[in-house]
Amino acid sequence: MEQRPYPRTTDVEEIRRRCRPATWAFYCYWDAKRRRPDGSQRRMPARADLDPVEMRPWLAHLQLIDVFHNPRRLIYRLVGETDVAFRGYNPTGRSVEEGMIGQSLSETLRNYELVVDQQLPVFDWAEYVSRSGFLRSQEGLLLPLSDDDLVVNMVVTFAQVDLTPRQG
Repeated sequence: MEQRPYPRTTDVEEIRRRCRPATWAFYCYWDAKRRRPDGSQRRMPARADLDPVEMRPWLAHLQLIDVFHNPRRLIYRLVGETDVAFRGYNPTGRSVEEGMIGQSLSETLRNYELVVDQQLPVFDWAEYVSRSGFLRSQEGLLLPLSDDDLVVNMVVTFAQVDLTPRQG
């Protein structure tokens, strides 16, 4: 049986072609926050650059994950209503290893490695069944945040999810 590659991309043009309008709008918001007042651009904005009032349309679909280094730990700081409903619980305060949702832990951690180590946006898409019994058709966008534009200290994610009760 041929194994298909994990559905992920870091190419911004492919992200734009594949994603839904709300996902692209969130990417554009993040991208705009990389601009300094003088017009120059950073690799990534800081958490302080993101304004919850401006982010209102996306809040239910967001997650904030704290990134700790040496050793690497990824801890959910905030999880939006959409992911809480899908999971059937709130993983805030837990590690990504404990609370992740996705096709596999190794692929989920690979997404975070690309964001944290290479400071790249990551877009993935999949369909699978959650612990809460819902079929999830999703697309997720993971974006780096940094207080110093050198080291990623937080990841913000945005997930568009279609939840359908599982049949059968």
